[in-house]
Amino acid sequence: MQRARLVILTVAVAAAGAAGYIATQMKPDVTVVQSAPQPQMKLQDILVATDNLGVGTELNGQLRWQPWPVDALADGYIKRADRPNAVEELKGSTVRLRIFTGEPVREAKLIGKGQSFMAAQLPAGMRAVATQIASETSAGGFILPDDYVDVIMVHEIETQGQAKQYITETVLRNIRVLAIDQTIQEDENGEKTKLGSTATLELTPEQAEVITVAQQMAARLSLVLRSVQDAQEQTGPGAEYLVNSPGRSGNVKLIKSGTMVEVMGRK
Repeated sequence: MQRARLVILTVAVAAAGAAGYIATQMKPDVTVVQSAPQPQMKLQDILVATDNLGVGTELNGQLRWQPWPVDALADGYIKRADRPNAVEELKGSTVRLRIFTGEPVREAKLIGKGQSFMAAQLPAGMRAVATQIASETSAGGFILPDDYVDVIMVHEIETQGQAKQYITETVLRNIRVLAIDQTIQEDENGEKTKLGSTATLELTPEQAEVITVAQQMAARLSLVLRSVQDAQEQTGPGAEYLVNSPGRSGNVKLIKSGTMVEVMGRK
């Protein structure tokens, strides 16, 4: 019995040694390859914003120099190598288009000191026209710059021997609001109320003529806020029939005391 156990133990030890030898021989050779050192990224200082800068913000040091990969530089970035005093030079400039924190600053988004902010906001061929409004005729004061609105006119029509009659008409559609004056006042209870009495609209020359006539016909125009989804709608110049000027033919609209009278014009 002792002998049998010894034989079994000997066979087990031999099998374990054989298995270890086979495992050692099957282990793949590992070759350590040293990677070549990566070239250091080239950087260059450019000017970025330190804060969120909204439209109309005046620059007064909200800029800093930021290392930027040379391969990621784009046209218009202000480089420290080219303009080391740019932070001081741009003081007093006005933000024309919104700039976010950490965003590279381009001069195309700025208006130089002393330049007209409104003129810089206007696309080529467009005009800025101010019109009187009231809180009850401007969506309760919720109309803000860059919103799109329709302009509605209420005017009197002339009738013989009858009571005064008034009609409403949308004279302009899908018009961009450039600015709207907002003041903050405190009432008797100390609550602050925002008021707006004038809106500046972005119009074509033809639309500017239309709204000028509409302002004479109506005591006050109403602005109707449009949905953002409707802002891309293509619209025409507006109620051109209100305007009669050299080069236009047809009937002439005469305005007397806010009342429109149509007379035959030359062809």
